[in-house]
Amino acid sequence: MTTTSTASASALAASLAETGYLADEGLATIAYLALSMQRPLLLEGEPGTGKTAMAEAIAEAFGLPLIRLQCYEGIDAAQALYDWDFTAQILHLRSVEAGGGNPSTAELEKSLYDGRFLLARPILKALQQSPAVLLIDEIDRADDEFEAFLLEVLSTYQVSIPEFGTVRAATPPIVVLTSNRTRDLHDALKRRCLYHWIDHPGLAREVEIVRTRLPQVPALLAEQVVRAVQQIRATDDVMKPPGVAETLDWARALHLLGSPKLNLETAAASIGALCKYREDTERVKATLARILG
Repeated sequence: MTTTSTASASALAASLAETGYLADEGLATIAYLALSMQRPLLLEGEPGTGKTAMAEAIAEAFGLPLIRLQCYEGIDAAQALYDWDFTAQILHLRSVEAGGGNPSTAELEKSLYDGRFLLARPILKALQQSPAVLLIDEIDRADDEFEAFLLEVLSTYQVSIPEFGTVRAATPPIVVLTSNRTRDLHDALKRRCLYHWIDHPGLAREVEIVRTRLPQVPALLAEQVVRAVQQIRATDDVMKPPGVAETLDWARALHLLGSPKLNLETAAASIGALCKYREDTERVKATLARILG
């Protein structure tokens, strides 16, 4: 696909499925509406449920560049927007001096803040390159000030650079924001977006995801892995319930170890693909012993 228009939510789901991303009806519908209404899409959910992968799938489905802004504590507008290439500007000054010209101060300043010296960060790059998919990943890690700045940009799809002028997107980029909900986002930002909570998939859908993404994994092994992961998620004593990403990693690891089906020995040996905490490793091994014993 080369256009961001889709006839229906089901058509979008089919396009995403071609990339290997299986969106349920609710997610496909809200994504279709976000595209049709040119509104940002805010995806919340536990880590590993496919929020980032959704943005990647949209970019692949429409043949658009994916521009990612990874948020973190302390990120500010400058790190998301632009910077000036000071080294290149200094070299330009020396070149002017060596040339023996005598430009006016205004002319010299204008030449210093030319577009060739502008270093575009993700948000500015998305505005310049749109149509594109702008992924603002883990927005909940940023602070209130950055959230307010982001709201302003998403309201107008333009930014003003004092030395350069206003950069406005000819076509609004497709914006996908993700949040692990480590903190609540402000209502103003949420109102700007269409919202969807991505939960862990049910048994049948997760098996379908594994079979689609990892067709080389035997069907029996895929189903056994998913059943085990679903049981692990259902327990209350794991620090981090495994997401779909971990399910895929574990199924791939078991297949690489040559396991045609799930057994305790290879399951325990490959547990690092599923669990990321020492405490969870011990608890999950005990759970697997009960399941496979």
